[in-house]
Amino acid sequence: MIVVGGMIGLGKTSVATLLGEALKSEVFLESVDDNPILPLFYTASPEEIVRKRYPYLLQLHFLNSRFEAIKKALAHEHNVLDRSMHEDWYFTKVNAELGRISGEEFAAYESKAAGMMEELAAIPQKGPDLMVYLKGSFETVMGRIGQRGRSFEQDRSLVDYYRVLWAGYDEWVMKHYNPAEMLVVDMDSVDVVHRPGDGERLIGQIRDKLAGMRQLLV
Repeated sequence: MIVVGGMIGLGKTSVATLLGEALKSEVFLESVDDNPILPLFYTASPEEIVRKRYPYLLQLHFLNSRFEAIKKALAHEHNVLDRSMHEDWYFTKVNAELGRISGEEFAAYESKAAGMMEELAAIPQKGPDLMVYLKGSFETVMGRIGQRGRSFEQDRSLVDYYRVLWAGYDEWVMKHYNPAEMLVVDMDSVDVVHRPGDGERLIGQIRDKLAGMRQLLV
């Protein structure tokens, strides 16, 4: 099982889809288009955030949908997942630090996530084999968010939020994510959407990484 991770906008869905096609694997994409809370989270005023608790509800939605996707993926031999449950926790932590998720909500989230991880521990394959981690500059993040054109992501008032997420993302992943081998991809120089050759080279790098991992197991 392969997880594609990284900051908002860097191309996880595009890379995961490309990887699924190349490896003939099922792809479990992040719940975005059918997520009723996501547009509300991005467009809510600070007062609405406090009153309606959209950040907490959004992270619960992602946690539940990710958990279901992971269970389905672990039941089969080859699959690709768009983002990890560990990254969901990072988003929740940042929103808690910003005061958008309360201490009580964060504790409830962590308790629920821990119960899910305990349930996953009963499955023979407990986690992914490889994380393909996409990293890039803040300018690349903002450029890609603009290119994909989701209206609820475009408000300039969101720039500070994106910057806070981006500022700690790489450090958190490098220091705290350890369930799987990792391949880091510099998305400042890779564009799988507009340059097909970049996608082909990336698939080649992933195949080489997987082959090297298999050799270590022999």
